[in-house]
Amino acid sequence: MIERLVAFSVQRRWLVIGLIAVLTVASVGLAAHLFRINTDVERLIDKDVPWRQDEINFEKAFPQRTGTLVAVIDGSTPETAEEAAAALAKALAGNKDRIETVYRPDGGPFYDRNGFLLMSQEELTKTTEQLIQQQGLLGPLAADPTLRGLMRVLGLGARGIKSGDAKIEDLEGPMTRIDETLQAVMAGKPARLSWQLLLSNGKTQSTELRKFVMIQPVLDFNALQPGAEATKLIRSIAQDLKIDDAHGLRLRLTGPVAVSDDEFATLADDALLNNLVTVGAILLFLWLALRSGALVVAVMITTFSGLIVTAALGLVMVGELNPISVAFAALFVGLGIDFGIQFAVRYRADRFEQPDIPSAIRAAARGVGWSLTLAAISLIAGFFAFLPTAFRGVSELGLIAGVGMVVAYLFSLTLLPALIAVMKPRIEKRAVETAWMAGVDHWIIEHRKAVLIVVGLITVAGIPLLFKLPFDSNPMHLRSPKVESIATYLDLIKDPETSPNLIDVIAPSVEAVPELAAKLRALPSVARVIDIQTFVPPDQEQKRAIVIEAAQLLGPILNPARKPPPPTDADTVKALKEGATALKGIATGPSGGAKAAGQLAATLEKLAAGSAAMREAANVAITTDLKTLLTRLGGLLNPQVLSIATLPPQLKAEWITSDGRSRIEVHPSGDANDNVVLRRFAKEVQSVAPHATGAPVATTSSSYTILGAFVQAALTALVLIFIILSVALRKPWDVAMTLGPLVLATLWTLMALHIVGMPLNFANIIAMPLMLAVGVAFHIYYVIAWRAGVVDMLASSLTRAIFFSALTTGTAFGSLVLSSHPGTASMGKLLALSLFFTLVAAFFVVPAFLGPPPKQPDPKRPEGDDAVPGRKPARSEPMAVK
Repeated sequence: MIERLVAFSVQRRWLVIGLIAVLTVASVGLAAHLFRINTDVERLIDKDVPWRQDEINFEKAFPQRTGTLVAVIDGSTPETAEEAAAALAKALAGNKDRIETVYRPDGGPFYDRNGFLLMSQEELTKTTEQLIQQQGLLGPLAADPTLRGLMRVLGLGARGIKSGDAKIEDLEGPMTRIDETLQAVMAGKPARLSWQLLLSNGKTQSTELRKFVMIQPVLDFNALQPGAEATKLIRSIAQDLKIDDAHGLRLRLTGPVAVSDDEFATLADDALLNNLVTVGAILLFLWLALRSGALVVAVMITTFSGLIVTAALGLVMVGELNPISVAFAALFVGLGIDFGIQFAVRYRADRFEQPDIPSAIRAAARGVGWSLTLAAISLIAGFFAFLPTAFRGVSELGLIAGVGMVVAYLFSLTLLPALIAVMKPRIEKRAVETAWMAGVDHWIIEHRKAVLIVVGLITVAGIPLLFKLPFDSNPMHLRSPKVESIATYLDLIKDPETSPNLIDVIAPSVEAVPELAAKLRALPSVARVIDIQTFVPPDQEQKRAIVIEAAQLLGPILNPARKPPPPTDADTVKALKEGATALKGIATGPSGGAKAAGQLAATLEKLAAGSAAMREAANVAITTDLKTLLTRLGGLLNPQVLSIATLPPQLKAEWITSDGRSRIEVHPSGDANDNVVLRRFAKEVQSVAPHATGAPVATTSSSYTILGAFVQAALTALVLIFIILSVALRKPWDVAMTLGPLVLATLWTLMALHIVGMPLNFANIIAMPLMLAVGVAFHIYYVIAWRAGVVDMLASSLTRAIFFSALTTGTAFGSLVLSSHPGTASMGKLLALSLFFTLVAAFFVVPAFLGPPPKQPDPKRPEGDDAVPGRKPARSEPMAVK
């Protein structure tokens, strides 16, 4: 039947070429219309898996927390960071066409008024005591929040040092900061004095210098980067607001949308150059294998036509590609060219003996048809073994690649013969063999016991390495740390206060939150727990009492009844000179404080002698954040009575669903990027809340899901291939000889992983069952040749075909190594490594396992398996090499 199909394709060559050309062109249009890549790694797992169901249920309960962009703003001072975040949030809120929601999780009017009540009682007591101690500083500044008022404070401080009521060391930091600000103003540079840093003597928490804006953009799923328009808008607004390095600010974007968009950009990065290098290398190997431009062109047309058709079929079947299924292209090119090389090399061998091209093509079909069919069926079975697994990314890859093998097989028996008949390659003047390899054949047969013993010893010695093989289940390690979104994520994860590696738990009601939160806080791996009670603290009455007491002392000071009139420039000059004089009086001695006082005094004198415009600029730089501080203190000292009913609607929606359920946020202790820490954290939290969800749960659970999928796919592929080979070969020993070396190659690959320090991960683990499917094709070719009585197999054109097929396959797989995407690159590395051991097993272990071929061909073999590429049964004399 195979021969008849090939004969028809040769006879009706233009019809076949025309029909496949039309199919290819139609597939180009269909693939272009449907093409889309979903780079969300979380979607690689089937949605019916229990932990994925928990994720989906959480997303339904809090939809505003999904599909988000996170703007991370770092400022040189707390004031500039807060202002930038507030301005960005306000500007974005006005773009409803591209932004659905904007939320400030760490700032805004609610925090400006109730921030004291959200502190712990210990922290609140300490803060209010410090404010009361600084009332001597705050009073004059509240009455006169100008450069003149600051000079008065400096004068008071100098008198206190002289009288012994204060120490000059206490003023060294503030004087240095004031001097730096004024020096920057006089140099014409942007400057602002941070009063929050000044009052805290430069001590601040990372969360005060880093602010967040949570953005839920309108996503365009017809675009390759759905969040690109929103990202462009955010950066444009940030530029208009001068959120940049020149103004002491830095904006970075992260979050699921940014990560997804950046991941696609990484996948596309250098794609053109990598593909050109890959195609060039494949063309070189094809030329070395076929030595005919016509045959090379025919194989390449067949391969890429099949690739286009497969891409269209794949998109129709799965709707969108993912970071793993996109690798079908490399798999198809590698394996599709294998079919083409097997047929074309066999054609060359038969063209040496056949009188014309049609006869040689038909002879090639007889010779290679059976082994090619059996290899194709085994490959299809191997790929389809992924379909039942819960690892959706791999199951989709298996579906596309399996269908692609059907396409490649049919095109190799229809389009390729038709193209060969049309292009009419030149006649072969010499046999297609590698004579010098006959010596290797003989050596292996003569020393087969020694070869098998060495193979056994190496395998047994490497078994302990299998127990040390790590599995990296962290999906972030599959992404490039060079892109902004991932680099930002890795930066945030270093700080427990900002780490996104947290777990969300949903309590059935608000009333159930305290008991559940208490159980979670008691867990050793939990650092802190945030819930709705954090914003409605049960001890707020005690806190309000502390705040009211502080307000009674500070209120009159912050709101003086009498204020002096605004200073004129002459008033400012006078105050600057008086301040300089007061500081000179304490600028004695070698201490750092004395030096700071002397330096500031000199700066004040220069400013007094400068222009009025310079003094006005200095006044703005000194007092801008002072006025903000005084206003904010007034609000903090007058908090509202907090209840769930009085919370801002947007804040309330972040913690309570419309049906009354309440979210609890759990943060880990220890290194939040350590897999062991996260695994323990997830396990402990799930012991209290089985349906908890979040990155640590997903990371831990997905590792079990993926490992299970890998084992399931590998065993399924092995069983399916075993059944296929058993039916086809009908001899258990022949089946064992086909599969045994493959198992060894798989074990060697896993052992080598430990030696080279490459862990298994989400992406590269699929290489193992894939190579089981790929490797069985090579071994089938050898076993069928052996059954046909072929001797000197390494010297035959069969080995030539397998060798160059492996080179092209390895090049296609190796192209993945060049990817800027770490997950794709790791898959390419493992595929290439596995291919190497598969070839070692095919070239050396299989001949040793098989031994000398049977003297008589098997009478029960299917039609056509008595002829194999390049050599006739029992023919051992070497011939010249082309």
